[in-house]
Amino acid sequence: MTDFTLLTVVVLTAIALVTAALLIARLAAPRTFNPQKGEPYECGVPTRGEAWFQFHAGYYLYAILFLIFDIETVFLFPWAAVVGRIGMQGLLSIVFFIAVLILGLAYAWRKGALEWK
Repeated sequence: MTDFTLLTVVVLTAIALVTAALLIARLAAPRTFNPQKGEPYECGVPTRGEAWFQFHAGYYLYAILFLIFDIETVFLFPWAAVVGRIGMQGLLSIVFFIAVLILGLAYAWRKGALEWK
């Protein structure tokens, strides 16, 4: 079996499993509709004022910055494993990669993105 055939089988199997799971979930789900389901709920107490308001999520930016630097470490591990074989070009590429991330962190810090407001 060639690599392409194996890849095709794996992709088609994944699509079939996802489709089957969605179909079973649709068939097994209850079909009743309750208009109260769409109403806002505040622990049994009637709502006061507008139910929809703008929500400021302060942790959002911290989460994005964490993901960026977490992905950086994912890229650093394979580089560290082959650092002896890739030579000067590999070293320069990873130095450039880290420099761009440090500049991004400095920019976020300077703009006050890391300060809790």
